[in-house]
Amino acid sequence: MSCSLARRLRLRVVSSSTAVPGQSPIAETAPLSLCALEPHVPADRLVAEMVPPPRFDSVRFDTYVPDPNQPSQVEAVEVLSGFATGLGGAHATGSGKRKWFSKKPAAPAAPLGVYLDGGYGVGKTHLLASLWHATPAAPSLKAFGTFVELTNLVGALGFQQTVQTLSGHRLLCIDEFELDDPGDTVLVSSLLSRLVEAGVALAATSNTLPGKLGEGRFAAADFLREIQGLSSHFRPLRIDGEDYRHRGLPEAPAPYSDEQVTEAAYATEGASLDDFPSLLDHLARVHPSRYGALTDGLRAVCLTEVQPVPDQSTALRLVVLADRLYDREVPVLASGVPFDKLFSEEMLNGGYRKKYFRAISRLTALARDAKGLVAQ
Repeated sequence: MSCSLARRLRLRVVSSSTAVPGQSPIAETAPLSLCALEPHVPADRLVAEMVPPPRFDSVRFDTYVPDPNQPSQVEAVEVLSGFATGLGGAHATGSGKRKWFSKKPAAPAAPLGVYLDGGYGVGKTHLLASLWHATPAAPSLKAFGTFVELTNLVGALGFQQTVQTLSGHRLLCIDEFELDDPGDTVLVSSLLSRLVEAGVALAATSNTLPGKLGEGRFAAADFLREIQGLSSHFRPLRIDGEDYRHRGLPEAPAPYSDEQVTEAAYATEGASLDDFPSLLDHLARVHPSRYGALTDGLRAVCLTEVQPVPDQSTALRLVVLADRLYDREVPVLASGVPFDKLFSEEMLNGGYRKKYFRAISRLTALARDAKGLVAQ
């Protein structure tokens, strides 16, 4: 599908020689188009970027604001603080490398991992990043990434090279832990088992308890051994609460007109402008491991013709893009349907419903961030 509407609107904006009172001047340079970008991401960049994303670069345990009505949030801070302190204790090797001449790795007395389970927007990623920052080890001995980024790393490096690369780490943090298919289940189960044997501590966040991973998505019962093996690596820690992104905040702005979005894109340096259906088509041609690179340098994403996504594969790709935009704090200005209408009732009631609710929550927060791009 071509970007015909966006192109017509661009021409209309460029051809207008009269400035509108109260609005920012129109930039001479046309906005970027995500549809025109197909970034290449080398494997060494995937490894180097396994740190908390910009949104969570400065978070710490003492910047987490627990909901006073949710004791589990206070407990989570206490447990994770102790976990981080323990990673600097006697069981650490100092260099972070396995003692190759020992007879065999000593099995930990308790699971060498913690698993943060809770709804979207309760601050799990904030706490996971805080754990990464608080762990007494050099940044090169700690890794932080989403589940998708971890599986992408295995795809780029190969299984054995990934094991070798991460085995020297003190801590591996996995955000948004999900099992979407049997291949991921076997792959991740094998990878984490090898890393635990090497003494790597694990921490993960998810909207699903470890024993329920894969439920509603594939025949999880056929892979019960792998799922139970994954579960044995973690101590589950439940975090209750409401979505903090919308706690006490005004309603998200309603979608704007195509003309408003286009004018804002031209008036905002570093903004992109695409029509939504074309962007969805383009995402099918770009591997999800490159979605972060797709947003490099963006100041804002402007989208016209936003409409419900047509199928589950497209919806899951959009979820990944929403996560990368949220991590990088890129505002999203849009026309068309509001973001809470992106996914069908069938999708919101299916096996991936928690992913879709997370995407709605994050896109709504980014839409709120974009309000200042439109002249009032």
